[in-house]
Amino acid sequence: MLAAEIAALGATGAREVPGGVAFAGSRKVCYAVNLWSRLASRVLWRVAEFAYKTEEDVYKAAKAVDWPAMFPVGNRLRVNVSAQKSPLKSLDFATLRIKDAVCDRFRDVLGKRPDVDRASPDTRVHAFLEADRGALYLDTSGEPLFKRGWRSEPGEAPLRENLAAGIVMLSGWKPDEPLLDPMCGGGTLLVEAAAMARGRAPGARRRFGFEKLSNFDAALWERVRKAPGATEPRNPVLYGSDSDERAIAMTRRNLAEAGVERWVKLERADVLARAAPAPAGVLIANPPYGERIGSREELEAFYPKLGDALKRNFAGWRAHLFTADLRLPKLIRLQPSRRVPLYNGALECRLYEFRIVAGSNRS
Repeated sequence: MLAAEIAALGATGAREVPGGVAFAGSRKVCYAVNLWSRLASRVLWRVAEFAYKTEEDVYKAAKAVDWPAMFPVGNRLRVNVSAQKSPLKSLDFATLRIKDAVCDRFRDVLGKRPDVDRASPDTRVHAFLEADRGALYLDTSGEPLFKRGWRSEPGEAPLRENLAAGIVMLSGWKPDEPLLDPMCGGGTLLVEAAAMARGRAPGARRRFGFEKLSNFDAALWERVRKAPGATEPRNPVLYGSDSDERAIAMTRRNLAEAGVERWVKLERADVLARAAPAPAGVLIANPPYGERIGSREELEAFYPKLGDALKRNFAGWRAHLFTADLRLPKLIRLQPSRRVPLYNGALECRLYEFRIVAGSNRS
């Protein structure tokens, strides 16, 4: 999905690789992907590849990069290292050596070095180390792209915005179909669906790491930012409900912050009792699954009731339930028509699709 999204934004050679998508493109493409991608977490610019065996090899490779040509010495720096099958004994030490290499290169060229700031850096350098090869990247995004800039309150167990967008896309929902989230929590799924339908750029209300790089082209960025989206804005019919009045209030605030409140009808209602708002549509929900909300015993009692409520009240609907509780299909007593493996951070999850038909579909 991400490869297709990036290709549509003008990238060349977009292809799946372990952990993400690799692609090529101009600065205009880099800016557009940061602004418009609903699925990406970061856009990283590869500035070096190298072979290595020791920490000293990594240091030399990092020092060989012309960092002073890429960002100002006044930028506060952070280095992140991740590895897979690396022979190095300490990633913390590798991180320190890469930081030293960047700073030493600045000192050699300019006589001064950037300060390090792990909490709020201006520039992030990422290193990825495999068994015998490594790569260095500059982060063009800055803060992760799921931080859209609209969230007023996170809620008790919020979905990341890019995961929520992916769930909505995987559901196959189209803006001319009714969509309901009957356990809306902080409203993330509703905000992302409304933003998609309205053609809102997910990054329109935030800043990016590329704005603090030396090759930043402010005029080009302004043109990219003001260019119309690829899809015509639609007027969706979205519904949200929750049994908790605080969740409804939080969703209402988040919808307002995102500027999409006029397209969502909210009400306080228990998912086990509420009626369908239309004869057919798409139901998407992130029900509690015991990680942060609900005990195992509570869920064992809740899920069968949820299955009964869906059968009773939502015949003709497609229900998509996102959960880390892989017991859900058995407990809900419905046969899923589709199972999509997803991760919520490090937590393995599933997106289950149930086509609700009255009097059938029981497992």
